[in-house]
Amino acid sequence: MANDRAVAAFLGLGGNVGDVAAAFIHALQCLGDAPGVTLRRASSVYRTPPWGKLDQPPFLNMAVLVETTLPAQALLALCLDIERGMGRRRVERWGPRTLDIDILTYGEAAIDEPELRVPHPRIAERAFVLAPLAEIVPHLQIAGRDVAQWLMLADRAGIEVDSEASARVSAALGPDNGRA
Repeated sequence: MANDRAVAAFLGLGGNVGDVAAAFIHALQCLGDAPGVTLRRASSVYRTPPWGKLDQPPFLNMAVLVETTLPAQALLALCLDIERGMGRRRVERWGPRTLDIDILTYGEAAIDEPELRVPHPRIAERAFVLAPLAEIVPHLQIAGRDVAQWLMLADRAGIEVDSEASARVSAALGPDNGRA
């Protein structure tokens, strides 16, 4: 069941197995094609060191703003379906993955359910989430601070824009992709 009014939701995408830029393109196309979801803005793609489990390849990460009439749980189900469709298997916490889509925020909602916590519970400590998010919405308030302020406090070592992956994603989304 859809909401009567659209909600702005920020999503974080990440991956480090296979052609991650292609996975992002596919995921964004799936999100944009889903009833009740409109892709509004997409960040650049960032190359980032692994977090949590360090003995794995670097990740690519990006953030997107979607406008959705889907309830938060339905948006989560859509994201999980897209992940599974791209071969995501949840085997190891913080381990390698083809694609990960996290709901970072869902409007002004604070959600604390077993399957969904919004705002994302570790957002303020993860520069790999904050850097792309700050690119498209630096003044978004999370736990009393702007995303840009949280990013200034985070360890940003090794985080840089991946120009090639960013260009691929931008070209695939076309001129109306709302890129910041």
